[in-house]
Amino acid sequence: MKETVTGTETTEELPDFPAPRSGACPFAPPPDLLKLHDSGKSVLRVRSWDGTTPWLVLTHAAQRAILADRRMSANIGAPGYPHTTAAMKAHAGEMQPSINNTDGAEHSRWRRMLTSSFTRHRMRRLQPAIQQITDDLIDRMLDGPNPTELNEALSLPLPSLMICELLGVPYEDHAFFQKHAGVTNAVNKTPEENAETAGALRAYIARLIEAKMDDPAEDVLSDLGARIKAGELTLREAAPLGHILLVAGHDTSANMITLGTALLLQNPDRLADLRAHSGDPDYVAKAVEELLRYLTLPHLLARRAVVEDLEFEGVTIRAGEGVIASLPAANWDPAAFPDPGELTLDRPASHHLAFGWGPHQCVGQQLARIELQVVFSTLFRRIPTLRLAADLADLKFKEDSQAYGIYELPVAW
Repeated sequence: MKETVTGTETTEELPDFPAPRSGACPFAPPPDLLKLHDSGKSVLRVRSWDGTTPWLVLTHAAQRAILADRRMSANIGAPGYPHTTAAMKAHAGEMQPSINNTDGAEHSRWRRMLTSSFTRHRMRRLQPAIQQITDDLIDRMLDGPNPTELNEALSLPLPSLMICELLGVPYEDHAFFQKHAGVTNAVNKTPEENAETAGALRAYIARLIEAKMDDPAEDVLSDLGARIKAGELTLREAAPLGHILLVAGHDTSANMITLGTALLLQNPDRLADLRAHSGDPDYVAKAVEELLRYLTLPHLLARRAVVEDLEFEGVTIRAGEGVIASLPAANWDPAAFPDPGELTLDRPASHHLAFGWGPHQCVGQQLARIELQVVFSTLFRRIPTLRLAADLADLKFKEDSQAYGIYELPVAW
């Protein structure tokens, strides 16, 4: 649906955001979103779900500039912030400050608390454990029912086990936090469901941190507990931070494993290339970057509120207005990625924006990269006959979630 908005300066027909995906190619961004590249504009107004008209940033170059601009705020309570969901909008004014909704020096303070926990070197040290867990899960797949459902067999257990190990969360609680992660990312959740889920997860994390303050280990929640004891942090501040890390640390990687597997199974020539180069770490690393670019799981992010008027590429964007940087649009920008609809596994694609850009880019991206490199180099080598056990048209894709994916992926071999 398109509507006409009359402003003080112009009258224009606004496209809706988000636009629906195509059933013929559910892995690609919405066709109406990609057509906007033909407009010649890098920034234009759209109509959001709640009738507001934020600015949509389309191109790769424009998004890198906007997301690094100090005049853009991640504070969801700021005037004009373009909320993703009704639940977010309802609770925007009560959201506690944390790493995902603060700016400037305050945001830097939060991020510094996690820097040592998520360094590239520390994540690389986890690779042998990731490889062992992947092989163990594939062994169980091969010994279990055929066909099987990939989310349950591999995609969810692997990142869940790893984030539990890193944070210090008992894996036996995975059913609890995976259920609440689904609610956290759901677009259609009610404000009441959002409050219940946030409360349950934060109370759970708070109990774990309190226990670790008395009996610390080598994990992130123990580190947070030490900061509380040192007076650098309060338990009320630490619990939401642990909540964010737990949800983001397993749910996005799980969706990426499932979605990437389905995409490769639909592209047998590219899958053959990956299988032939599965022993080449450089090729596999490039392939993972291309899959991240092509699929862009955070398809409804990133969003900002404008806190100071700015002129951007001939457009005046005023304080109190909202901006949406459509990450899939940037990653399918032909100026940054020639022939973006072609899945080219050896493409130099590391400049994609699948982890965002600027100060708020994903703190756990190195862990996600290593998990994906291990899984995609191992799964198709260990199970060379892997195939979909359902028609693509029968799969349910997560258009109703902030993290794109597939709810169930039956596979056979």
